[in-house]
Amino acid sequence: MILLPSPNFASKACTVAQMGASNCIQSEMLHCRSGHNPVMSVPNLKKPLLSNSRAEVVKLSRKCSATEASNRAKSLIVAASPPTEDVLVSTDPLTKKDLVDYLASGCKPKENWRIGTEHEKFGFQTDSLRPIRYDQIAELLNGIAERFDWERIMEGDNIIGLKQGKQSISLEPGGQFELSGAPLETLHQTCAEVNSHLYQVKAVTEEMGIGFLGIGFQPKWGLKDIPIMPKGRYEIMRNYMPKVGTLGLDMMFRTCTVQVNLDFSSEADMIRKFRAGLALQPIATALFANSPFTEGKPNGYLSMRSQIWTDTDNNRAGMLPFVFDDSFGFAEYVNYALDVPMYFVYRQKKYIDCAGMSFRDFMAGKLPCLPGELPNLNDWENHLTTIFPEVRLKRYLEMRGADGGPWRRLCALPALWVGLLYDEISLQNVLDMTADWTAEERQMLRNKVPKSGLKTAFRDGLLKHVAQDVLKLAKEGLERRGFKEVGFLNEVTEVVRTGVTPAERLLDLYHE
Repeated sequence: MILLPSPNFASKACTVAQMGASNCIQSEMLHCRSGHNPVMSVPNLKKPLLSNSRAEVVKLSRKCSATEASNRAKSLIVAASPPTEDVLVSTDPLTKKDLVDYLASGCKPKENWRIGTEHEKFGFQTDSLRPIRYDQIAELLNGIAERFDWERIMEGDNIIGLKQGKQSISLEPGGQFELSGAPLETLHQTCAEVNSHLYQVKAVTEEMGIGFLGIGFQPKWGLKDIPIMPKGRYEIMRNYMPKVGTLGLDMMFRTCTVQVNLDFSSEADMIRKFRAGLALQPIATALFANSPFTEGKPNGYLSMRSQIWTDTDNNRAGMLPFVFDDSFGFAEYVNYALDVPMYFVYRQKKYIDCAGMSFRDFMAGKLPCLPGELPNLNDWENHLTTIFPEVRLKRYLEMRGADGGPWRRLCALPALWVGLLYDEISLQNVLDMTADWTAEERQMLRNKVPKSGLKTAFRDGLLKHVAQDVLKLAKEGLERRGFKEVGFLNEVTEVVRTGVTPAERLLDLYHE
């Protein structure tokens, strides 16, 4: 169950899941001097999926073409990593078109599409199995920074994360340790990045008596046992969550996920990928279901993490049925996001509590917590990070339905979605397969899968049978990419063949 490999694992990493020799991590690379992260030596990292520069001019283009942006657009500066700062604010009030164009600015040609993988894990003290405290996390972050040359991210006097190139390490509310990976071209590079990260973490934690667990929900400890991280935005969320759902604090402090962020070429391409991703998200939830325990006992679910999202805050979570409307596009997502209640505004390195207030009012200068002040695109970018549907749109699409898991499964999740969404034939086949699924059927799958997984009844069969077709399309899509990436799906191939989810395997071990 422990996620991290030992340091001598590095020499074996190249044999895992068909990693090509030119992309794998060599043991001597992993033992190189601090100052270079080996995974960042992979070539041809072209236009990024995500940007971590402190300021980036947003090139607004509704049609996602190479046309010049307006003079006003050139004055809008957006930093990429939340919370973003108002580095340069336009003198003109934001319009809805600005918000739409911000999303449209994520469009890029297929040759520039990238794969961005994020994964979280639970830290624990190996002697007592207690959760790790913030002071231990701070020691870990400082240790990684010193040994492997990461830049520290501070909030006041507290270290809250690290940054190196296009990668970042951050803390979730209960100390869950997250890697937000760089935008990479192939799944070989993605898996190399995962291996490199886990090696670095293990190199520091083995001296501290700390281990990490890859699972979707904290299996042992209650909310009262989880340490609270010293991050301002989480204090605001912690106070607000109980007002809008019964399980929001569990989501914050006791869940872990793995997700992949993928690009689109146009508004039409975004719509097709959004619809395919939403329709199939319950299948991904089933394939990666890995959270059957709560406080030491079976909880009755295969994905407790997924179940928790059904009563966290339904104003900002769910299956978004409007995505399947004929009118859907960037503008309709903006309308939705404008109506999602805010959490905060970030000013002068401080979080201002605006929980429950309206971004529409903010645009009119009527925000009660900041009367008379108008938002900038940085505020919009931050607001988009506080929306939590099963698939989320920013300047890329996030597939958000999977539980966290052991390291091999961290490579399988992006492989599944890349095979389905980055290949035109597979994407069209998914859309054809799901075209007659009703909103009620999609919601039924969302509701039942956390409990019954691939055994969920669907039409004349089981969800397992749909998953078999989906996996076949994913494999074919990866084969057509030509990077020999199909082996990364080995972890889910057995799940689909047997219909037994990772959670059910854990339950078998528990009962036997």
